[in-house]
Amino acid sequence: MYPEIMVIPMREELTRAGLSEARTAADVDAALAQPGTTMVVVNSICGCAAGKMRPGVRLAMQHSAKPDHAVTVFAGQDREATEKARSYFGGHPPTSPAIAILRDGQLVYLMQRSAIETSTAPAIAQELTRAFDTYCTTTTA
Repeated sequence: MYPEIMVIPMREELTRAGLSEARTAADVDAALAQPGTTMVVVNSICGCAAGKMRPGVRLAMQHSAKPDHAVTVFAGQDREATEKARSYFGGHPPTSPAIAILRDGQLVYLMQRSAIETSTAPAIAQELTRAFDTYCTTTTA
């Protein structure tokens, strides 16, 4: 674990964008028990989180369609919360960073580190806004 003082700015980069922190397994369960769509961002201290993932998430959160809820866990810092969040990702291997969208607690979208580290922040934002449009909008019949 890194000293908390080092990760505060990395946490705040996402909370300022409207995400709530889930720092315990109970926080994750409570967040994912809410009805509707929830984006779960697995934050990390790595360079691809700093230069690509967090800026991409911030840009995407400005889009008109968004998840009903958005939470973040911090890999390597909030281990229990991170493990619990990953348990909802349907058997996919754990990566940091990662961005998931769940509907009523069920995984519908997952962007893992391999996609994040080979993208740019604007490309991540574009992909997330596409996912928001696909999974986070209400359709009326």
